Amino acid sequence: MIMENKNRLFIASALSLFVTAAAFGARSGHLLPWMNEFGLTAAQAGWIASAFLWGVTISVLLFGLLVEIWGTVKVMAVLFIAQMAGILLTVFATGFWSLFFATLFIGVACGCVNAGCNPLVTALYPNEKTARLNLFHMWNAIGIAVGGLMVFFCNRINVGWRIQIAILLIPTILYGIMFFRQKFPPTERTLLGGSYKDMLKAIASPLFLFIAFLMILSSSVEFGANQWIPSLFEHTVTNLFGESTFGSILILVWISLAIALARLFAAPVVRIFSPVGVLLLSALLAGTGIFMMSVSHGWVIFGAATIFAFGIAYFWPNMLGLAADRRPMSGALGLAIIGGMGTLGGAIIQPVIGGIFDHELQQHGNQLAAGSATIQYIIVIPVFLAVVFAIMLFQQRKSRNTGN
Repeated sequence: MIMENKNRLFIASALSLFVTAAAFGARSGHLLPWMNEFGLTAAQAGWIASAFLWGVTISVLLFGLLVEIWGTVKVMAVLFIAQMAGILLTVFATGFWSLFFATLFIGVACGCVNAGCNPLVTALYPNEKTARLNLFHMWNAIGIAVGGLMVFFCNRINVGWRIQIAILLIPTILYGIMFFRQKFPPTERTLLGGSYKDMLKAIASPLFLFIAFLMILSSSVEFGANQWIPSLFEHTVTNLFGESTFGSILILVWISLAIALARLFAAPVVRIFSPVGVLLLSALLAGTGIFMMSVSHGWVIFGAATIFAFGIAYFWPNMLGLAADRRPMSGALGLAIIGGMGTLGGAIIQPVIGGIFDHELQQHGNQLAAGSATIQYIIVIPVFLAVVFAIMLFQQRKSRNTGN
């Protein structure tokens, strides 16, 4: 494949991930306006937020398998159609159900990105997979940051949420044009001649299933906290940015930029600590950051958010890497399943956080106290993960010392 085509497919893939991430970031800042305009409860807003992750979970598992049968080009076509449908349904939304299904479509698009673009990137650059995958996933964090900044600045000049979402049509059409009539390489499984039986056997192994379970937990920390941070801390930064400027969305932007920076330098960090060591460090930092955010106010919360960001930055790519290292025969479908379990974790926790927030709001009577109390519940997850990863790291070093 000529270099021009490789670069065009990589840029189009990165742009598609950027759009889905920007939509995710923008929606984090739209939850409160939707609640106010359509009379939604926090639990209903949680279900809308979770629709994105349910869409990702279903589509990444389905198209992770179909990409081996259909080929990447058809999965990219579904990606484009779902993205367009999700954006247009949001722009013309009339209430809970239209927002739910619009978000579901955008989730399906994101699932197609993960199911199709991850194996596409590894097929395009077989000799530099890790570097290219880190560079590719960096655009997820950048997209969330851009989506959050778009909400912040558009609200400052009174541009409504419908127009904000409509802006995403521009990059969507652009990556659709870039993918159009391009030649896509075969997947790595096709090139290596691996059988479906070998792949399914690896996926059904206890270790792979345990890694999938850990992915559910680790992603619930990332997706759960990130999606709700702007709403939970809307009044925490009011004194910094004013009552109507949606300053709390900048916490999400700050976190996303920190994640992008961390992932840019992922390779040397993994070499120093090992994948399991990095996951242990991530769990410790994530738990510390969540606690600090729950008790911080004003500018201090950005410092706490930075610690949290460095914690969750390596969860997703290192869980994928752990599955690929420990069960390499799981192939592209294995990566899709791990990714699907990640989004499933986020989908499960969204309405849970919404329900806890409704309860805490009744107990405390103000959003600041309710938000701080709600986010503290999430700390239990990184603490559990830290214990598990510490045990895994101990066993790994013990095995190396004994030569096994």
